[in-house]
Amino acid sequence: MDAIESQILRHLSSSADASLNTYAFSQSLPAEYGVSHAAVLGCAKSLAADSYVITKSNKISYFQLTLEGTNIAKDGSQEAKCWKAIKAAGEAGLDKKGLEAAVGSAVAKVGMGNCMKAKWITKNGDSLVSAVESVTDAVQEQLNLVLAAEEDTNGSVLPAKDFTLLKKRKLVKAVDRTSYDITRGPSYALERKKKAADLTKEMLDSGAWETTEFKPYNFATVGEKVGGGYLHPLLKVRAEFRKILMQMGFEEMPTNKWVESSFWNFDTLFQPQSHPARDAHDTFFIKDPAQTVSVPEEYYKRVVKMHEEGGSGSIGYRYNFKEGDARKNLLRTHTTAVSSQMLYKLANQPGGFTPQRYFSIDRVFRNESMDATHLCEFHQVEGLVADYDLSLGDLIGTIETFFKKIGITQLRFKPAFNPYTEPSMEIFGYHPDLKKWTEIGNSGMFRPEMLAPMGLPPNVRVIAWGLSLERPTMIKYRIKNIRDLFGHKVELARTKTAPVCRFD
Repeated sequence: MDAIESQILRHLSSSADASLNTYAFSQSLPAEYGVSHAAVLGCAKSLAADSYVITKSNKISYFQLTLEGTNIAKDGSQEAKCWKAIKAAGEAGLDKKGLEAAVGSAVAKVGMGNCMKAKWITKNGDSLVSAVESVTDAVQEQLNLVLAAEEDTNGSVLPAKDFTLLKKRKLVKAVDRTSYDITRGPSYALERKKKAADLTKEMLDSGAWETTEFKPYNFATVGEKVGGGYLHPLLKVRAEFRKILMQMGFEEMPTNKWVESSFWNFDTLFQPQSHPARDAHDTFFIKDPAQTVSVPEEYYKRVVKMHEEGGSGSIGYRYNFKEGDARKNLLRTHTTAVSSQMLYKLANQPGGFTPQRYFSIDRVFRNESMDATHLCEFHQVEGLVADYDLSLGDLIGTIETFFKKIGITQLRFKPAFNPYTEPSMEIFGYHPDLKKWTEIGNSGMFRPEMLAPMGLPPNVRVIAWGLSLERPTMIKYRIKNIRDLFGHKVELARTKTAPVCRFD
């Protein structure tokens, strides 16, 4: 950089009215210097900032050959190649397939039509035969003229109509280049003395500050605006859901542990070890550590017995329970793994069971194919109520209260199957924009086979429901593709401009 700067200042030293053009100057330097126009331009602007030089912009436009145009300038146009192949075939000529075999399908596609248009060839039945004894490859000649002219800034090398045809065939392209004409500035000197930007302790100690030239300070300049953080739309909806659930008397469960054992994620929920959801095709298993180190021993035995022999009116699944499968670590597939732990603690707390309401909103992971509405990770909203003698009516009433608070008043319930709830219901809400009923959640009453091993009293019932956080967020913010909401493709501008979430 210093060498280029020195060359510029030395060039301008020859006379008071000396000048140079940045592009021409960069081209005049020896190739071994490896100096680009951008480097010369950078030096010129730096010198201009200190008033050593004055710069004046100089914009020029010219035509340049494209890659295809360069190849034609060297080897000839497609029409010339086609004519030569047909001419070489003699009076018999070539049919279309023969021409493609001779020059290639891409060349034949362009060249055959141009040959016909120029009347270089004619049709004889299915064959193409030469109509002239010789041809002039005007396109190749024109491209070579453009190539020789290098920078035809006034367009005089070819008529405008020829340039138009070459541009239409994408053989040439218009190029704009801005360079600068440089002359001496008011502070010109053969060698630049760098101005100090800051007053240092060393300058004060040595007294050098008295003779040092400093860069001028602009005390009126405004500093760069400092941007604040922005809440993601998912977090805005999550905050609103948390507020609603807490207003309904629910307590948030600790869900900060994403890795769970298969025992808590599946077995405690009375989900058989042969269930398809426990395959690697549906679940992300952890390689290291592959297994959990401990589970509650007595509770584990009761869960095993319920799977193998049954109880509480159930005959179980009648299979040999495998401890190795139960100890496998995985990325939790639902926050119900946390719900089962909270219910176990509730059943075994000092003083015995007390009714409780719990909720959680956190991330879960499933090995699914990704599309506009599905990702391998998403956020699950879950609520449960544990109390004496609850019924299906209590479940429906609680669900209706929650959804009414988030603005969904029209609900329908459809019978469904879940391994750990009975009865189970799918929840449908009417979508006013789509004008149709849409599935928005799942619900049910936890089975006795799940609750009995925990040690809960026989007449305690647990009602629960769940939904994804992404679906209501997409509806709220009119987002059609889930990948525009969550993941690496999210636009930061959308996060910054997303309005505060409020549900009526």
